[in-house]
Amino acid sequence: MPKAATSGKKLVIVESPTKMKSIQGYLGDGYEVLSSVGHIRDLADRKAIPAELKKTSVGRYSIDIENDFSPYYVESERGKKTVAELKRALKSADELLLATDEDREGEAIAWHLLETLKPKVPVKRMVFHEITKDAIRAAVDSTRDLDLDLVDAQETRRILDRLYGWDVSPVLWMKVQQGLSAGRVQSAATRLVVDRERERIAFVSASYWDVVATAAKASDSFGVTLARLDGAPIARGSDFDDRGELKKPVVVLDEQAAAALAEAVAVAGEASVTALESKPGTRRPYAPFTTSTMQQEAGRKLSMSAKHAMSVAQRLYEKGYITYMRTDSTALSQQAVTAAREQAVQLYGAKAVPLNPRVYASKSKNAQEAHEAIRPSGETFRTPAQVSAGLDRDELRLYDLIWKRTVASQMSDATYETTTVTLTVAAGERKAEFTASGTVYTFRGFLEAYEEGRDEKRSDADKADDQRLPQLAVGDVLAVQDVEPKGHATNPKPRYTEASLVKALEERGIGRPSTFASIIDTILDRGYVTKRGQALVPSWTAFSVVRLLEQHFSELIDYDFTAELEDDLDAIARGEQKRVDWLKEFYFGGGEHVGLRNIVDNLGEIDARELNSTPITDTATLRIGRYGPYLEVTDPAHPEADPRRVNLPEDLAPDELTAARAQELIEAPVAGDRVLGENPANGKLVVVKDGRFGPYVQEVDPPSDELVDEETGEVVEPPKPKRGAKKEAAPKPRTASLFKSMSVDTIDLDTALQLLDLPRTVGTDPESGDPITAQNGRYGPYLKKGADSRTLQSEQQIFDVTLEQALEIYAQPKYGARRASSALKEFDADPVSGKPIRIRDGRFGPYVTDGETNVTIPRGEDPMSVEFDRAVQMLADKRAKGPAPKRTTKRATAAKKTTTAKKTTATKGATKK
Repeated sequence: MPKAATSGKKLVIVESPTKMKSIQGYLGDGYEVLSSVGHIRDLADRKAIPAELKKTSVGRYSIDIENDFSPYYVESERGKKTVAELKRALKSADELLLATDEDREGEAIAWHLLETLKPKVPVKRMVFHEITKDAIRAAVDSTRDLDLDLVDAQETRRILDRLYGWDVSPVLWMKVQQGLSAGRVQSAATRLVVDRERERIAFVSASYWDVVATAAKASDSFGVTLARLDGAPIARGSDFDDRGELKKPVVVLDEQAAAALAEAVAVAGEASVTALESKPGTRRPYAPFTTSTMQQEAGRKLSMSAKHAMSVAQRLYEKGYITYMRTDSTALSQQAVTAAREQAVQLYGAKAVPLNPRVYASKSKNAQEAHEAIRPSGETFRTPAQVSAGLDRDELRLYDLIWKRTVASQMSDATYETTTVTLTVAAGERKAEFTASGTVYTFRGFLEAYEEGRDEKRSDADKADDQRLPQLAVGDVLAVQDVEPKGHATNPKPRYTEASLVKALEERGIGRPSTFASIIDTILDRGYVTKRGQALVPSWTAFSVVRLLEQHFSELIDYDFTAELEDDLDAIARGEQKRVDWLKEFYFGGGEHVGLRNIVDNLGEIDARELNSTPITDTATLRIGRYGPYLEVTDPAHPEADPRRVNLPEDLAPDELTAARAQELIEAPVAGDRVLGENPANGKLVVVKDGRFGPYVQEVDPPSDELVDEETGEVVEPPKPKRGAKKEAAPKPRTASLFKSMSVDTIDLDTALQLLDLPRTVGTDPESGDPITAQNGRYGPYLKKGADSRTLQSEQQIFDVTLEQALEIYAQPKYGARRASSALKEFDADPVSGKPIRIRDGRFGPYVTDGETNVTIPRGEDPMSVEFDRAVQMLADKRAKGPAPKRTTKRATAAKKTTTAKKTTATKGATKK
């Protein structure tokens, strides 16, 4: 077919709008660079399925199960606008370059673009791993064909996750709680966190003692710790198992024995050096960053969440400062190796690098997805000082980490010598041996540039601080002083942090490094896990979810099975496995696997009450209710009586709900339900209560007088209403929440009456005649005059504000003062809207706004570190996504959408060929 005349330009499509400007500058006028803004289409939601397909598997999953699992795709509202823009640009182009990221997701986006745009000009796949002029020009000169195996792998993963989530999640809704979700990888991650908490719950602490002292030779002194008593080793924490029992024969000192021994050592006052051992050692540098190790180190050293670290890395990549940040590879190009070695020599001298360059082999099984490790971009590396002007605070901190790690990876080994000294003390009838160790680095090597952080371990408490030892020789006699017994207790395994969970997921092969951040973010958003400092604490709901999955979906939540799925997806990406064959086995079963469909169809009876119950004591059971966990307490003396409910403190972690703690909660006096007095205006009693949503006061009717028969003096039952007679609804009692500054224990009747009388009439506006009231609302205290409301600065002002003060507040511009005070940061005008950009703190957290577009700052990102360029980009990305769909509670016929059904496998194969 003859092609229409064109401008001779080549159209380049990238994923992110941020890349467009840089790449356009590198390619010049012969190219037009546009963005797909991520995926343009995805599997359809149920409401987007045509009526004729509703009763088929397409209507259930947006996947045609009976026809080779063919997906049913639809363009998003944003995608439609993007596609229209791309089609307009394509009309005047003579070549199309698909330049999305070089991974499964990027390859799939490129394929979707190809399927949707249907270009009639030559199409090439352009890939690069850094956004520099040389890399972009090289990518144009070395294009390739679309990798359809990678597309198949991504599509298989998407279908797999849809089938898993849409089949398993409804079971959670029915048996645990509405609104929960089950994801293939998020379920395994949740189980890891729950399993660690189970270990902590089952853990039995053991106590042990030792003796510490200070040994001195002349003016030099150092700390020593008791190691052996009469030749037998002293117990350390690592000698006990999780049941508090010894794993090997050692001497366990109690407090009394340790105190007696310390006294005997102090009396002796001196020790002899009986052994002195020196051992040389070598430490090798760490490999350059992969996605996983970068997330771990950003968590340990920069306190960044995995999601925030990936967001910052994405910006660094798109601005051209680092190479692609989604990679399993630890390999560096020859160009990067040379750059790292040259910079190490410049900064630390010729001895800083070994004779031969270091080579780090990639651990990725999927060679087609292997990139370089994450490193500074370019043929020569820019130091953090050289790039600081173009980066915000978090970008600079992460760039500094990546730069140091890359340079250090090519530096020389560090060498050291560790000396261990043994001192023997004749403590009465017993021989006590103390030890101390000191390490001296003879050559620091790569440590000049970088030292990796480490996660907390249980054995940390037993490790003595490294110290410098004086010159010693066997036979030297040293003074021993400051002798004291020291008690210890074994600790359970530490909870996962984001960094250690990322490490655990990678070690078990669960998920891909590029998905770890979203996995953790999902289990946090779902409420399965909360953060206490850096530690990840599972909720009781997570316990119920994991229990259900273990009992009824054991294969799907098995760690090894989940890891095998990732290996199979890699095999599909390498062309070694067929997508349809694999999906059939996963869904319908085959070989050793039962199949998801068979599991869901044969669940049997699930006892929801038992599933959501955990016995704590003989009389107390933890249950998961509609509003969260609580203790259900039975009375053994009256088993027929209704159990009592005891609310749990919100900050109580599962491993802290011991039998003793549960009993404390049960025996604690019930807060609230305290009668403050009688309201003189109506005779009702005023009671203060502590409810699930906070403390409040309420008016209640006083106890009704008993009916007495005047003739007999007997108490009689009140007359029952006639059958069929309508029961009058009882008037709703007046209630009012306590202010944040008030306490259930100290509130008095007068204050309670003031609360019950709210809203308070402050006075009448002399101009309009409208009453002005002061009241408390969902978002805090405010004044109201007709439809006009103004914020008050404190709850106390509700009682104190005068009419004059209220009129003065209303005389101010409605938003002027508040806007000035609520803006955390202010910038110049946005280049699109022309309005000033501000960072504000809203009800859902800090956000960026230009007055027209609002975008929430991602959790974990410091709002004060957001700079102008970042704010502009966030607003641009939000505009590109288009407005969020409006929620509605009414059931209405969905507007018909333009849908694109994926071709059957046979047709699809022909297209791919």
